Order: sequence, then C-alpha cells, then structure tokens
Amino acid sequence: MMSNFDPTALAQSWPAPANPRPIVTFGAGSIVGDAHFPAYRKAGFPVAGLYDPDREKAEKLAAAWGVKAFTSVEEAAAVEGAVFDLATPPARHADVLRALPDGAAALIQKPMGSDLDGATEILTICRQKNLKAAVNFQLRFAPMMLALKDAIHQGYLGEVVDFDAWLALATPWQLWPFLKGLPRIEIAMHSIHYLDLIRQLLGDPEGVHAKTMGHPNHDVAQTRTSAILDYGDRVRCALSINHDHDFGRKYQACEFRICGTKGAAYLKLGVNLDYPRGEPDILEIHPDGGEGWVNVPLQGAWFPDAFAGRMANLQRFASGEDTELVSAVEDAWNTMALVEAAYRSSAAPATPLARRP
Repeated sequence: MMSNFDPTALAQSWPAPANPRPIVTFGAGSIVGDAHFPAYRKAGFPVAGLYDPDREKAEKLAAAWGVKAFTSVEEAAAVEGAVFDLATPPARHADVLRALPDGAAALIQKPMGSDLDGATEILTICRQKNLKAAVNFQLRFAPMMLALKDAIHQGYLGEVVDFDAWLALATPWQLWPFLKGLPRIEIAMHSIHYLDLIRQLLGDPEGVHAKTMGHPNHDVAQTRTSAILDYGDRVRCALSINHDHDFGRKYQACEFRICGTKGAAYLKLGVNLDYPRGEPDILEIHPDGGEGWVNVPLQGAWFPDAFAGRMANLQRFASGEDTELVSAVEDAWNTMALVEAAYRSSAAPATPLARRP
C-alpha cells in the first residue's frame, strides 16, 4: 500500500527550450488568437509572423499580436531556423508541408489530414523531406494530463482498468467556418483528442465499436458519438459525447473518470464548458493508500498552457534537448487509424436482434 501522496509534487509542465526558435504560423483562425499565440507569449517563444490566404484576416491578427503578416507561403517558409506551426484546415496541411525546407521542424494541427489517406500522404511527405514533424495533440500536454500521467507512472492508481469520457455540453461549431460541409466532424475534429490521449495511456486498442451522428436541429455532419474501445477482457473504455446538450449549464458535463486497481482519478476539462472562455480544469485523485479524494492544485489549464508544452517538446527535440518527439507523425498516424476505424464502425450495421419464433 502506497502513502505520502503529495499532489503538489506531480509534474505539470514541459521544460522550456534553452534557445527558443522563431515560430512561423500558417493560418489566422480563432485557434491561433485563442490558444497558439497566448501560449507562445506566456512561454516566451518568439513569433516571427503568420500567413493566411485571407490577407485581411491575417493582417488583423498580426496587428493584434505585433507580428508580421507574410504575403505568401513561400515568404513564410523562407524564415531562417524557424519552427513552422500549421494552424491550417486538414485539407491544406500537405501543400504547406511541401513548401517547407527539407529537415525543418513542423507542428501540424490535428487532424493529420481529412482521413487516413490524407494522413498517409502527410506521413509520406514528412518522410521524404526528413521533417521533424509532430501533430498538435496538445491535450497530452495539459497540466492536468501531465499530472495524471505522473501519478499513474508513480503507481498511485495501480493498473488502469477503466476509462470513461462523458460530455454533455453545447459546442459553438460556428466558430470554425471551415467545418461547414465537411463529411467528418465530431470524431475527426473533437473526440480525436480523447482517442489520442487514451492511446497514450492504454496503448492501441484491438478495435472499436462506434456510432456517430448529427442532430435534427442543425446541419453539422456529426455532433454526437458513442464509442467503446476494445482492450480485451481486462480494460473497459467508453466514450459518451453529446455536443447538443443546450439546456443551460446545470447538467452539462465534460469529464473523465479513470479507475485503476488501487486508485482513481476524476478530471473536468473546463475549456469545453462555455468555450472558448471556459471554466477551470479539475483533477482529483483517490490514491493508493489514501482515505479519500485529493485535489491537485493545477498550474494552468488545457487552453492555452498545453500549446506551450506541445511547442516546447518540438523545439527541444529539434535542438537535441529532448530525445522523444511526442505525437510524432509516425505515432499520430495510429491515432488517425483509430479515427478511421471508428467511422468505419459507425457506417457498418449493428448486430441485429434475433427474431421471435
């Protein structure tokens, strides 16, 4: 039986690079102003500038943050020694990657392409150009998730055998106009974060049972998902996702429950409640040997702090300070394979009921 659990001793941040490189961002959408640039400023990472084909939008965001608005992809890609930050729609990733110098460091906004074929094309480009490329699965770097993984690593939960993700909230899909008309939205754009994190905690599942669908009140392709990840007979993993619970805050939720053989964890992902303003994240742990739930005081939140950690790992890997590139394209492709399997499962017929004789 373990004891002496100190919640303040859990790791919650990624070490900073000794000599941060200038960041060049492609894209001027809401995620850049809401998360990327606030995170980079807070972490002290220099931003050289940004490019977006919508010149007016690019100049407005650049002016707000005091950075340069490049006039072309080529001009942006020519910045010496830069780390390239692709905050682009999935269908545009490949074209931008082709324009980067060989051997460059690049961070690719999730998802890694529009589908698994797109992910494979991106993987091929990164291999051909020898890019140090990672996908921006930044939930892995949220302070609460780093602390959770540290607690699991230290044995406070024992063997993780249950993972539940439960979302019942109202997501403002209109903030992302590029989603309009896309055939894949909920799993590919949102729950992909949870699937990726689950892969990091539990490894790759044997398969997935999933159903994803839209809602009669709007035309977004999918906003509701139920999924079970198959980890055999020892680990249970289930997700219940409803982005259409638009009846006030009272019964809304965005939380994970993670249970081990000796302890458990509860997490609230606050940013999704009243996005993008959000609420504070919560991590509580019932540790092995403890008598109750212990609150972990969090030093930051998923938005924007996880984006700083994500960029710090890439910068440190590019300079040789980190030996592992978290969510490198080789690993991120496997998350895309899980997403693909979930959509295939959703499109397949369910097991039919027997007919009464």
